[in-house]
Amino acid sequence: MAPNRFTSPYLRLHQHQQGYKALQLLRHRPFLYAGLALFAVFFFFRTTGSHKYLSFAEDKHALPKNTPLAVWDQRAVEVKRAFIHAYRGYEKYAWLHDELKPLSSGFSDQFNGWGVTAADSLDTMLLMRLDGEYSRALAQLSTSKFLLPPETKFAPFFETVIRYLGGFLSAYAISKDPPLLALAEELAVKLDPVFNKYKGEFPVYAVNTNSGAVAGPDVGIVAEMASLQVEYLYLAKATGKKRYFDRANAVMKALAKTDLHKTGGMMPTKWNLTSGVPFDSHLSVGAQADSAHEYLLKQYLLTSKTDKASLEMYIRATTHIIANLLFVSPTRRLLYVTDTSTATFEHAGRPTHQMEHLSCFLPGLLALGAHTLPLDALGLDLHALGAGTGWAARGYEAVARQRSLKETHMWAAAGLAETCYTLYADQPTGLAPEVTVFRLGNSAAWGMDKHGNWMEGGGWRWIDEVEKWRTGGAGSGTWKGRRLPPGVGEDTPPVVYTERERVQGTGKGRDYAAKRTEYLLRPETIESLYIMWRVTGESKWREMGWRIFQAIERETRTPVGYASLKTVEVSPGIKQDDMPSYFLAETLKYLYLMFIDEEPFPLDTWVFNTEAHPLPVFQWTPAEKDRFGILD
Repeated sequence: MAPNRFTSPYLRLHQHQQGYKALQLLRHRPFLYAGLALFAVFFFFRTTGSHKYLSFAEDKHALPKNTPLAVWDQRAVEVKRAFIHAYRGYEKYAWLHDELKPLSSGFSDQFNGWGVTAADSLDTMLLMRLDGEYSRALAQLSTSKFLLPPETKFAPFFETVIRYLGGFLSAYAISKDPPLLALAEELAVKLDPVFNKYKGEFPVYAVNTNSGAVAGPDVGIVAEMASLQVEYLYLAKATGKKRYFDRANAVMKALAKTDLHKTGGMMPTKWNLTSGVPFDSHLSVGAQADSAHEYLLKQYLLTSKTDKASLEMYIRATTHIIANLLFVSPTRRLLYVTDTSTATFEHAGRPTHQMEHLSCFLPGLLALGAHTLPLDALGLDLHALGAGTGWAARGYEAVARQRSLKETHMWAAAGLAETCYTLYADQPTGLAPEVTVFRLGNSAAWGMDKHGNWMEGGGWRWIDEVEKWRTGGAGSGTWKGRRLPPGVGEDTPPVVYTERERVQGTGKGRDYAAKRTEYLLRPETIESLYIMWRVTGESKWREMGWRIFQAIERETRTPVGYASLKTVEVSPGIKQDDMPSYFLAETLKYLYLMFIDEEPFPLDTWVFNTEAHPLPVFQWTPAEKDRFGILD
């Protein structure tokens, strides 16, 4: 039987010992019977209202604080076993193909048919010291010529870069095996035609690696056209070749010169590739935008904090996010991040109050920035950065008024990470839905209307509530007197709906509804929990990760691998025939890193690309600066 997702063996032992002590006390103090009886009546009514916390939720949702190191070592071993199970299923049933189909024991080739699971998993194998698996994968991948099979016409540039190129470069950085660098460069050469269509600045969507023909619309997605800098800069460093530096530098120069006043200094999701300017003003940290914001910070860190343009763009983006995209829900005080509709220079876009699972990378990014940057001594003036941004300037002013920018970033990181975990804990499966929609109080203006359209709801703008908390003014919630600002450290018990409540739509108390209920074995929440653990040293983030791993084991494991779920609202989970390569590259890697005691990739000296491939921080030599034309 799978372990209960809300209790570890050590917590159950503790509860057993506490129960024994209570019985001993009753033997000697009979007058306590009456008090305990009253407590039982209170507890019955407390847990049988219109929504139900899990039985004994106050105990079961509490996270252990002193789990022994030996237990964490064993948990890391269990993650390693999970990787071996998944990868050997891939080797047996999908070898030489891209991804395993874990229900039918088949395979899929949606990422060029070059063995993406093997390439994506190389550095995880090295991390886990799986020498046999690594040697077999390297031997096979070394023969690749990156040609497309007849039924495939184009390789998607973004996915190929983050999974294949990032995988080769990271494994090379760890092992120094020469074939890996040769593979990386051969692939980069075959991908290079994507830069030729639009003046060499932004890449086009896809390329035929046989002929060099390219394909894709003239409107590009910012995550796809601005998430190559980390990989290409490291490739330039490793090979000493200027052409790879130029590819990354051209993207950053194009972004840095763009007028983003209409969007408050934040990059919108869609861009006109022919002109190199934004096509719309839709703002998001989820799909179509996430890694572009991520790489602003990571490019700066990878190059030993020398790229001032990427730093300034990172501060602009995160200031706008904190000021305008963070909200706190009215009942449970969940801090969440959303996107906005189209904005104008005079008016902000309307928040949708949707939160994507993909957006759960953001707390980790904010914590990483707070950990690696002297945010309160950068020499950047938020007042000046916000000047000329119209309505957005008020948000910059609100963030600037906070006592400490680092403290504000860490508060936002902690509150968002807690919410991302809560979205897991609230589900019967213990796994989070793909998209949720937050509502305003008990308003009926949320959920679906009679036409099947999602209606707007929402919470309170977080920076406004922080201001009220900071100044001691009357806020929308009961923030006054709290040690932490609203949405942070709320310690919210899980709210798990019964099957009847789910079917009838009568469940209440969550502050949100699931819009898309599938679980795709995604890593974003686990990534953030790992970074929060490393940055703060607080064990609760590790414990959250352990509970998520238990849920993955219980709900998604198949005889040959692990499967995505069609819905998280029914347990046992309803599986679908899909095991993405990122499950081995990211999800299991971050879990393993969270549970081992050592830190093989310190956050100060390594940078993870958006596919969790670690690359070492480096400095340009004087000769490289001269060759590449880098100005100090």
